Amino acid sequence: MTRLRVRSSSPSRSSLGGSRATVRPPDAWRRAPIGLAAAGLAALPVIYMVNPNTTHIPLCPLHAWTGLNCPLCGATRATYALLHGQFGVALHDNALYVLGLPALVLLWWRWLDSTRAGGRTGPVAPRLAWSALLVVGALFMLVRNLPFGAFLSPPA
Repeated sequence: MTRLRVRSSSPSRSSLGGSRATVRPPDAWRRAPIGLAAAGLAALPVIYMVNPNTTHIPLCPLHAWTGLNCPLCGATRATYALLHGQFGVALHDNALYVLGLPALVLLWWRWLDSTRAGGRTGPVAPRLAWSALLVVGALFMLVRNLPFGAFLSPPA
């Protein structure tokens, strides 16, 4: 029995110079921090106008399915409160988010700076920092879902 070979009209990997090393073009990587900032800034007027305390905004599937508060539950409410100058309310809605915003802006700035240097020049933050962020987020989630940490949960 003979096998038929079907020729593809697309070029093979060997004719393209080996395996595909780039998933995204370099220009897309350089534009990514600007695009993320633009999307975030575009959302701010909507959050300013729509009160998440009176309008149900179903954003967290974990909370919808389990009733547990994830580390970011209450971040939309906290953003709304910050935009209206209510720092104490924002801290009550999500203290980790509010206190972590300066670090988030710093990481974004380092990412932008690394892309302006012509591409990825190295990690935006050390691996230990990312690990610490995951541990702090997990601990925050654990504590805010226990009875003694209910003060860290956003209002129901």
